[in-house]
Amino acid sequence: MHWIDWTVLLGTIGFIVLYGIVQLRKQISLEDYLLGSQSNSWWQTTIAVMATQASAITFISTTGQGFSDGLKFVQFYFGLPLAMIVIGKVFIPAFYKLKVFTAYEYLEQRFDLKTRLLASTIFLIQRGLAAGLTIYAPSIILSTVLDWNLQWTNIAVGLAVIVYTVGGGSKAVTVTQVQQMGLILIGMLIIFFHIYFHLPKEVGFTKIIQIASAHHQLDFIQTKFSWVDRYTVWSGVIGGFFLSLAYFGTDQSQVSRYIGAKSSEESKQGMYMNGILKIPMQFFILTCGVLLFVFYQFSSQPLHFNEQVRTTVSGSAPSQWKEWSSTFDSIQLIKQQLYSQEEYDKAALLTEQQQSIKSNVKEYTQQHFPQLESNDKDYVFMEYILHHLPIGLIGLLIAVILCAAMSSTSAELNALAATSTVDYFKRLFSKHLNWNDIIVSKLLTIAWGIIAIGFSLYANLFENLIQLINIIGSLFYGTVLGIFLVAFYRKNVGGNAVFIAAIAAQLFSFYMFKFTNIGFLWYNVFATLIVLGLASLLQYINIDDMIKKSPNDPLEK
Repeated sequence: MHWIDWTVLLGTIGFIVLYGIVQLRKQISLEDYLLGSQSNSWWQTTIAVMATQASAITFISTTGQGFSDGLKFVQFYFGLPLAMIVIGKVFIPAFYKLKVFTAYEYLEQRFDLKTRLLASTIFLIQRGLAAGLTIYAPSIILSTVLDWNLQWTNIAVGLAVIVYTVGGGSKAVTVTQVQQMGLILIGMLIIFFHIYFHLPKEVGFTKIIQIASAHHQLDFIQTKFSWVDRYTVWSGVIGGFFLSLAYFGTDQSQVSRYIGAKSSEESKQGMYMNGILKIPMQFFILTCGVLLFVFYQFSSQPLHFNEQVRTTVSGSAPSQWKEWSSTFDSIQLIKQQLYSQEEYDKAALLTEQQQSIKSNVKEYTQQHFPQLESNDKDYVFMEYILHHLPIGLIGLLIAVILCAAMSSTSAELNALAATSTVDYFKRLFSKHLNWNDIIVSKLLTIAWGIIAIGFSLYANLFENLIQLINIIGSLFYGTVLGIFLVAFYRKNVGGNAVFIAAIAAQLFSFYMFKFTNIGFLWYNVFATLIVLGLASLLQYINIDDMIKKSPNDPLEK
């Protein structure tokens, strides 16, 4: 990168990190550190909730998803607005009424300690894994830009976010998210118009639509019901509703964002606005990916978007690489001629041939260089930024993606520390250990940051990041959501019944993932219904009478 890009990048990131550290001076209590003194307005809550979800994965991987599969991923969010209404009507009033630090405190008051700890543990496992992915995503950028080893880059990025999060706590996370989100939106608008105005002059809006349509990039509504297809209207509305309800209603990284508002009304308004804005934002990011697809129909498209794969494979098998590249480039030229003749369907068939060549490269990479990322979806956006943007904008756009990473990962670490401090340390150990709560929370932030770094070192073994992070969430969220719904709506059900039902639902989620082809959005639906149904059945048959309680059991005290 040019020195101007480095100046823009380091200046932007440095300012935000320093601001987070400065906030350390204002932390005087655990409430200040974990909830930011509950002083946020509804619009700050909206931005904080959106920024926490909009990690670097959103911009790196969602654009790559749009490039590869078009707009159909947007169906994933169709159930979100309805979920925001339920959260505003049910979850938020309950959390504010009991004045909880974490969502799981409510479960002990409603059921018992073991149910609270089960839900907390599920959250810690799930969010710890997700935090590793949100560290891995920006590491892709830096390792590409600086030609660093990806694993060492994961460690460097993780340590930087730990310092930033430990320094400022929840208040620093929320306040800097306002700045970060503004920069993110400006950056994505710049990308959109830069791509559009750098297409060939003869490629106007109509031709963009025709090319994208021929490649099925605009088929974002899939009405056919399928248990296997991940993205349909049905899985989006039903499965997406359950996933969104679980994520925003029971995930402490989100709960801490909106219970940090001044009042329950401010919190509700923030969540309702999030429901209004989220789908348009995701649609716009996917549209940037579709526009990138059209751009690369008329520009030199690399055989693989990961430069490390190109360098490694071409050096390992030069003759094979030359043959692949020659065939790929020849097809690209023929396609451009077909586009000029408006033969869009024929060009789409040739794109399938190019995808076949890409598959050969991927297979070779997996076989001979398993340590390299063979899936190039997550590198499309970075390839464009580094090779097509002018000096200055490159640094700004990389800063945009790193800002998204910082805002999301810091919120996750803050939530992991809050849950560990409140649900475990304060509940189980504080009577025996006279330690300062803020110091404990900071130490746990560091510990979870190190654990997340460990998870990030294995992220390259999996598929497209935006799908992977939602698969991880779907494996765990349904169980916790079921527990909360039983708490809200099945007043006669006790702790033993819901605890056993939750264990069964979690095991069934693992079974669906390992042994079936069911789309992951349905995991949440099945797990939630199992908890609701089985807990009610167990209570009906008086499961409490079948369990002999020990008076010395610490979980019953």
